[in-house]
Amino acid sequence: MTADPPVTWLLCDDRAGNRSQCNGVAAALGWPCEVKEIRYTALAKLPNALLRAGLWGVEVESKQAINPPWPGLVIAAGRRTAPIAQWIKKQNFGNTRIVQIMHPGGSGIEAFDLVVVPEHDDHAPLRNGLSITGAPHAITGERLATEKTKWEKTFRHLPGPKIALIVGGSTKNRTFTPAMAQELGRKASNMASEAGGSLLISTSRRTGESAQQALLGEIKVPSFNYNWGDGGENPYFGFLSSADGVIVTGDSMSMCSEACATTGPVYIYAPDGLITRKHARLHASLYQHGYARPLADLFEDWQHAPLNPANDIAAAIHNLLVSEQEPS
Repeated sequence: MTADPPVTWLLCDDRAGNRSQCNGVAAALGWPCEVKEIRYTALAKLPNALLRAGLWGVEVESKQAINPPWPGLVIAAGRRTAPIAQWIKKQNFGNTRIVQIMHPGGSGIEAFDLVVVPEHDDHAPLRNGLSITGAPHAITGERLATEKTKWEKTFRHLPGPKIALIVGGSTKNRTFTPAMAQELGRKASNMASEAGGSLLISTSRRTGESAQQALLGEIKVPSFNYNWGDGGENPYFGFLSSADGVIVTGDSMSMCSEACATTGPVYIYAPDGLITRKHARLHASLYQHGYARPLADLFEDWQHAPLNPANDIAAAIHNLLVSEQEPS
């Protein structure tokens, strides 16, 4: 790499997981990146094979922010951003490198300089592809150390092992029912009780009031609770950094991957009816590589390497840019 990194744009839309992945790669790169906020029209629902390189599905305000001078690098995540990245490269006469996280779908895949495909997406290998485990994120060892220093006094009164219980909830096509929440609360409470420990509990917007109440009603051990909508600073990163282990619901690829950024035990709660086949493939990949295990009855203290595929993506981007600068 040269001393001057390229002007870099992140195409960030309304999906938190996509945004988190872009930000994770930007953090791993370690240079300034400009965020382009993308909002869509109904046309964005059309297949990319029809949209091709263009801004057909982008709202006017977002279009107005996508203008020259063009960047040297674009990082985007998710199918809907792919036509935008391709269009930017076309406007810059091919001089913009475009990196797409997740398979872009449709035609024109050869236009991408790097396509990052998670193992759980189950796509055939690509000439310009990079296979990763899990989803990229911005949780580094340094950040966990900083957050632990910041939060450790808050949780000091709780007995160990401290187990973080990170709860997602319903998705577009799946419902996190009160019965599921009750089962999760009971299993987590029993695990902490058998170990003589405590729980650090975080719910989300997707949990839902009835499921949240069902879960909390099963907690019989010392705990620190942060529920969606509570005031004050969200201790999510404090939970991950301070916990001796993590229980996470399997409905979010980002949450599962972020939990595995720690080095302690990670247990995934993945009941039938909540988990899609794609999520199940992610869980199987995490189990296979030793990052996580299915939620069990007893807490076991085991260790694994921290997971952050953003580092692998950043390394691939560095290699891509270096290869362009080498004389032929």
